Amino acid sequence: MAKTNNDALNIDLFFEISWEVCNKIGGIYTVLSTKAKTLQDLYKDQVIFIGPDVWSDDNPSPYFIPSPRLMKPWVDNASLPHGIKVRVGRWNVPGKPIAILVKFDSMYAVKDELYGKMWQLYGVDSLHSYGDYDEACAFSHAAGIIVESIYNYRKLNGKKVIAHFDEWTTGMGLLYTKWKLPEVATIFTTHATSIGRSICGNNKPLYDYLKGYNGDQMAAELNMQSKHSLEKAAAHAADCFTTVSDVTARECEQLLDKKPTVVTPNGFEKNFVPAKKDFNDKRALARQRILNVVEALTGKNWGDDTFIVATSGRCEYRNKGIDVYLDALAELRCRTKCHVLALVLVPAWVNTARADLQNAITQKSDEGLSNPIITHTLHNESQDPIYNRIRGLGFENSKLDAMTVVYVPCYLNGNDGIFDTAYYDLLIGLDATVFPSYYEPWGYTPLESVAFGVPTVTTSLSGFGQWVLNVSKNDFNESGVNVVARNDSNYHEVVDAIANSLEDLLLKSPAERAKIAKSAMTTANKAAWSHFIKYYIEAFDKALTNAANRNKENNKA
Repeated sequence: MAKTNNDALNIDLFFEISWEVCNKIGGIYTVLSTKAKTLQDLYKDQVIFIGPDVWSDDNPSPYFIPSPRLMKPWVDNASLPHGIKVRVGRWNVPGKPIAILVKFDSMYAVKDELYGKMWQLYGVDSLHSYGDYDEACAFSHAAGIIVESIYNYRKLNGKKVIAHFDEWTTGMGLLYTKWKLPEVATIFTTHATSIGRSICGNNKPLYDYLKGYNGDQMAAELNMQSKHSLEKAAAHAADCFTTVSDVTARECEQLLDKKPTVVTPNGFEKNFVPAKKDFNDKRALARQRILNVVEALTGKNWGDDTFIVATSGRCEYRNKGIDVYLDALAELRCRTKCHVLALVLVPAWVNTARADLQNAITQKSDEGLSNPIITHTLHNESQDPIYNRIRGLGFENSKLDAMTVVYVPCYLNGNDGIFDTAYYDLLIGLDATVFPSYYEPWGYTPLESVAFGVPTVTTSLSGFGQWVLNVSKNDFNESGVNVVARNDSNYHEVVDAIANSLEDLLLKSPAERAKIAKSAMTTANKAAWSHFIKYYIEAFDKALTNAANRNKENNKA
């Protein structure tokens, strides 16, 4: 049984299924990997994470620790169908929970049979599928079979078992579990609706017209029928439907015709932040690493007083506000002669690390390189919107420029060929971050930033921004955060407000910046999982109660 305390709920077994288990793609990885320790503290090894085995001997997961003896009796007796293969081990994050990686390639052979059954049972329209739909469904179908196998092997009938599925990519697994194991309580979390993201990504105004949008109609218009249909079916079938912010809850109610049962905001685990005794050394090391790379790229010498600002996240040019960030930098360039280094840490269609930059770093050259605005080559340089906007705004990164903008279009996983440093190990060296999102259901990047004591600018359209407005004063000195009001029609006002915010930070003294950094960390402490896990406990309780009531009614029938 689960460990009990004032907040805990007794659970016999808890599964969490996500494409980002031991697979660092985006913000959901951070949600799960930081939440893992709190779940382990509550339920120990009654927690099992299930993710895709997309790795090979030549490219092993750096986040997975194999353990051939862990769950060995089940593995030896599982007799999994359709050629499914699994590896059992632990996720290499604080708490080190059990993780099962599923090899699901063989599931493509039975996808049509599954799609037909899910149409019959839940009305899921898979006829219009394309792209990653089949891959996601093959994985989540296999994950559902894993849940079924473990449940039956352990003879858990009558026990409190929860299966939590994250994002539309696991929706097919939830529906399979609901079909095959009605006794299991299911939770479905949408971290961002597929159709809401698509509306924004297609440059349509979401907020002014939200009440006029019909999700099914927009899915047909934007060729999103299958993903939307699957996500909507999972939301309605789950024993508890959750999302990550009030902003997205309103979106779900309108576009999925389902109001979330519980809003479960995303917390953060402070053990990802260096201890106080190591913090200053880590920060100095990060700054030196950043400046060494940029000096080799531009040939310009940077002093200790350099103000380093960055944006990061998924490559969604409009949704993430990358366009706003770059325009704000152009505005700031007109106002200040201070040395500003602005980074764009956004993965794109990267080809390879620049060999000339690697050589310049090794040789400590100060000559500078041609094209000193990008650290890696791209497959589609002429079509890349970030690269073209930097060039279009006239950022040339000459030695005489006070402001330099550098595009780092790769995953900062410690093995990118230029920085060879993980994102968090660079984040700590920044003086500010900017995340001016147009579409941001929660917003992990600004939360990560303040956790490392780096003040951040975000917008009122992000879940995190809304949360800050509810719990703290909207002021750098008070919270380490400036939440800029954003809507469908005030783009230029947002650009100006961000330039003002950065100019304000530039003019702060070292003592004032230290105070702001402390306020930022205080804000992050309010968002620790120790505070936010209560919302998940509530979701667990709702799911178990609704599943029990549902099964009672089914037994009567």
